[in-house]
Amino acid sequence: MRFHFLDKASESGAGPGPANLKIRGDALWAVMKWVIPLAAGTIVFLIPRPDEVKPAGWAVLAIFTATVLGLILQPLPLAAVALIGLTATMITGTLEPGVALGGFSEPTIWLIVAAFFISIGFTKTGLGRRIALLFVRMLGRSSLGLAYGVTLTDLVLAPATPSNTARSGGVIQPIIRSLSMNAGSEPGDESRRKLGAYLTVTAMQVNTVTSAMFLTAMAANPLVQKFAAAQGVDITWTRWAIAASVPGLIALLVLPVLLYRVYPPQLKDTPEAPRQARAELAELGSMSRHEWIMGATFVLLLLLWSVGGQMYDLSATTSAFTGVAVLLITGVLTWGDLVAEKGAWTTLVWFAVLVMMAGQLQELGVIGWFSGTITDATAGLGWQAAFVILTVVYLFAHYLFASNTAHVAAMYAAFLGAAVATGAPPLMAALVLGFISSLYGGLTHYASGPAPVLFGGGYVTLGEWWRTGLIAAAANIVIWMGVGAAWFAVLGYW
Repeated sequence: MRFHFLDKASESGAGPGPANLKIRGDALWAVMKWVIPLAAGTIVFLIPRPDEVKPAGWAVLAIFTATVLGLILQPLPLAAVALIGLTATMITGTLEPGVALGGFSEPTIWLIVAAFFISIGFTKTGLGRRIALLFVRMLGRSSLGLAYGVTLTDLVLAPATPSNTARSGGVIQPIIRSLSMNAGSEPGDESRRKLGAYLTVTAMQVNTVTSAMFLTAMAANPLVQKFAAAQGVDITWTRWAIAASVPGLIALLVLPVLLYRVYPPQLKDTPEAPRQARAELAELGSMSRHEWIMGATFVLLLLLWSVGGQMYDLSATTSAFTGVAVLLITGVLTWGDLVAEKGAWTTLVWFAVLVMMAGQLQELGVIGWFSGTITDATAGLGWQAAFVILTVVYLFAHYLFASNTAHVAAMYAAFLGAAVATGAPPLMAALVLGFISSLYGGLTHYASGPAPVLFGGGYVTLGEWWRTGLIAAAANIVIWMGVGAAWFAVLGYW
C-alpha cells in the first residue's frame, strides 16, 4: 500500500524528479529577481550617508541601485521596472512629481525615439537587406570577404539605427544564416565551424565598433552625451563621429582579420555567395520608390547631423524628427508603424527614468562623492596612468552587466568625474569612456542586446564566445587607447 502511494505521488509530480526541481528552481529565481534589487536598495539606504551627499541624494541612490539591478535581472520588462523605480521616488517623498517626471522632456531621449522610427524604414522598405546583398555580391568570394561585407553593411546602417540589436537581428543575422547554410554550415553540429561560427563572432565584434562610432548608433550613446554635459563637456554628433572615425575604421579593418586568425573558418573560399546574392537581388528587382526615399532621407539626416548644427542651428533631435516627418509625409512610414515600434516606446520610458535619476545623483552630490572616492584610490599616479586604469576597470566591469545602458547609468558619470579629477582632459575622457560603453558589448553572450541574438543562432559555443570576446576587447583597448590617443592629440583633445 505504501509503495502504491509513493507511485501515485511520483506520477502526480510531487516527487523530486528533474522536472520538478527545475520548476522549483525557476520559481525560486523568479522570487530572487525581486528580492535582490529590493535588498540591495535597502542596504544602500541603511549605510551611513557621507556628509558630502544630501539626504535626498542617498535615497535616490538606493532607489537607483534597486532600479539598475531590476533592469539587469528583469523580474518585469524593462519599462515596467523603470516605472516602479519612478513611482518609488515619488511615493517615498524623495522627489516631487515635477522633478521625477522631468526625464520625459529630455531632447536626448527623443533623439533616440526618432532614430528608432527612422530605422524602421530600412527594414520595411528592404533597403537594409539590399545593401547587405550588394556588399556580399562585391566581396563575398571568400569567407574573409564575407566578413568585410557584413562589416560594411553594419557601418552603413549604424548612423541611423540606434538599436544595434535591430541591426544584428533584423539585417545581419538572417544574411549570415542564409550564407552559412547554403555553404553547408549548420548550427549545432560540427559543420558550424565551416563558416557560420566565424561570421557570427565577427558580426558581434564589428557591431560593438560601429555602435561606438556614431552618437546615434547605440541607444546608450545619447545617455553618455547627457551625463557628459552635466559635467560641462559638450559632445556634438559631429565631434563624436570625427573622434571615433580613425580608431573605429582601423578596428573595423583589424578585427575581421584578427578573428580569422584566432578563430578561423574551415571554409576559406565561398564562390557561391556572390551568385546567391545576385539571385536574391534579382528577386528584389529594381529599387522601389520607397527605397529611394529612404536612401535620400538617410543622406539628408547625415548632412543635418554633421553640419546642421553649425549652419542652421538645428539640434540632432530636431534633425531626426525632420527625417521622421519626411518618411511620414511620403508614406514610407505610417503612424501605425510608429505605434507598433515597441522598442522606441520602451526605450523612452526607461531612458527617461534613468536620465532623471542620474541627473539627481549629480545634483544631490552622490556623483561628486563617488568620483572623489575613486580619485583617492588612484592618488599618486599621473593622470595618464590613472586614466588607463580607470578605463580598463570600466571596460571589464561589464562582465557584471547584461546591458550597455545599465552599465552607463550605473558607472559612467562617476568614472568620468574621477578621470577629470585626476587631471585627464575632460573631452577626451568623456569620449573614450563613451566609446568603451559600446566596445564592451561583445565580452559575453549576455553583454548587450545583439549578443544573445547572435549567440542564439547556435553557431558558437559559450567558451568560444567568451574567448573571442576577450581577444577582441584586448585588441580594441590597444587600438582605441593607442592609435586613438594619437588621433585625439591631433584633434587637440589633450
